[in-house]
Amino acid sequence: MMQASYKAGSLTLAGAVAMGTGVMIGAGIFALTGQVAELSGPLFPLAFLLAAVISGFSAYTYIMVSNKYPSAGGIAMILKKAYGPATITGGAALLMAFSMIINESLVARTFATYTLRLFDVGQSEVLIPILALGLIVFAFLVNIAGNQIIGGLSKVAAIAKIGGILVFATLVLWAVGFSFQPADTGVAGETTAMGFLAGVALAILAFKGFTTITNSGGEVKNPNRNVGRAIMISLAICLVVYMLVAFAVGSTLSISEIVQARDYSLAEAARPAFGEAGIWFTVIIAIIATASGVIASIFAVSRMIAMLTDMKLVPHKHFGMPGNIQTHTLVYTVVAAGTLAAFFDLGRIASMGAIFYLVMDVIIHWGVLRRLREDVGANPVVLICAILFDLVALGAFLVMKAMSDPAIIVISAMGIIAIFVFEKFYLSRRREKRETHETGHQE
Repeated sequence: MMQASYKAGSLTLAGAVAMGTGVMIGAGIFALTGQVAELSGPLFPLAFLLAAVISGFSAYTYIMVSNKYPSAGGIAMILKKAYGPATITGGAALLMAFSMIINESLVARTFATYTLRLFDVGQSEVLIPILALGLIVFAFLVNIAGNQIIGGLSKVAAIAKIGGILVFATLVLWAVGFSFQPADTGVAGETTAMGFLAGVALAILAFKGFTTITNSGGEVKNPNRNVGRAIMISLAICLVVYMLVAFAVGSTLSISEIVQARDYSLAEAARPAFGEAGIWFTVIIAIIATASGVIASIFAVSRMIAMLTDMKLVPHKHFGMPGNIQTHTLVYTVVAAGTLAAFFDLGRIASMGAIFYLVMDVIIHWGVLRRLREDVGANPVVLICAILFDLVALGAFLVMKAMSDPAIIVISAMGIIAIFVFEKFYLSRRREKRETHETGHQE
């Protein structure tokens, strides 16, 4: 049996906001700024703005269902209500879980690249995966230590990193006279529509952490009201932080400089005005942000997989490990995230995460549109807009990746197919066993 870690009313509105922003900011700003700029060019701050708008439309779906059916099952609950205990339910829920695991490995490698800026060793192909794995193991140990430690660390880290990032952005913008001007010219000429939209697709990853709040709906105080409020407040806070940082980086570094330092662009943006002191300050904030992001995300994913196990949508084997289901799912999560962090670079990890998440998001919106919109009182126009926005961003992203890195599309497609084939096989086997068992009893 699972540990009684799902306590109704144990999470305040402020706690839910801290959790949402904790997951979002850890990944979004440090891991993705350089990569979004590489795709969208000098218009990359607007890519973050449009990604926030699209995420707001997506959040509408989650909020409407969670308001009526607040549940610790979150996304899995929404899928099950929309599609029943079917292959598409388990497959889409696993897509979400894997996109979160991908996010953990992305943030862990970002932690490593920023940490190495403190030492004159370059971007070592050996040290980056070692440091990333070290952070993932540390996050596992913190999670094993218990919920109170996780909650305390999350709140302290949320204040430190949001405050630190705002200080960074304000000081850098102050150094350039709050000009909000790109560091090089030719804003429109250097950006294609397809490249800009592909950057938007990647920037959506910076906001998808709001789903963590959905997954904790059953624990939020007054959830019918506060889940939606926590999601919108978290998105608003993150948008302000991201826009300030994007303008700071874009006003200090040219796009070519951002691309050259895409895995640690914030640290480089602090160098012109503040030298080594600026780099040290930025790297320390990055370490806090990424470490806390991995801790919060591993906690959320393990809970989600444990919930899928309880819902009989995924199999469970303890492999002789002691402890409860959530302890075992913590181990699975850490092993999967560690494997990705060891063998994939930041660009490919982010690409896989974007593809998995957008596919899952479309499945959620379609299910609510077809099966639940009247039950939860959702506006079909908003749901259709959410689907179209996701599909346009995903389409542009796939076109850009087909030209620059077609292998990642193949890998992602194979991953999606494998997930749904596995889910189909597992549910078929469960059905056969249940029917055999029932037949045996009747005889």
